[in-house]
Amino acid sequence: MRRALVAVAAGLLVAAVGAAEVAPAATSGAAPGPQVGDCVIFREGAAGLLLKTPTYWLQGSIAAIAREQRQLGLCPRIGKPAAAYTPADYALLAAAMPCVAELAGGVPLTVEVLRVRLRVADWETPWSPQHGTTGWLYRGQFLDQPLEKGALIDVDAAWFERCESGR
Repeated sequence: MRRALVAVAAGLLVAAVGAAEVAPAATSGAAPGPQVGDCVIFREGAAGLLLKTPTYWLQGSIAAIAREQRQLGLCPRIGKPAAAYTPADYALLAAAMPCVAELAGGVPLTVEVLRVRLRVADWETPWSPQHGTTGWLYRGQFLDQPLEKGALIDVDAAWFERCESGR
């Protein structure tokens, strides 16, 4: 559940910052938003203070960028602890994002979401529960999308961070 809340918060942050990215970056001195060709990476794992779980990852380059208007609705209620989520549960939650636990005033809001088409370059995923907890990356897939070098997958830009092309 913590991962889901972090992803929701990141989605809301991207929606809030999205308007600021429209202004020229040179005036603010900040780095520009994601650009076509940028190297991006998604990391999962590394939990624990003393003994850390393995870090699994998906790396690629941005092939296209699109802004979409989405309804900020309620997150699906999975009905089990996050540790028991299956890849299908994560895919259901990801499809609903951005989402919130409850709507203020009961009215859904429209938010802008930045989506990217990611050209897959490389990845490391767990292949069994013994290798790591099942999450967004599992058995050569990102959510419900099989990973293949050069394949294009459509993802929310808020889930990724910039990287060096050599990982």
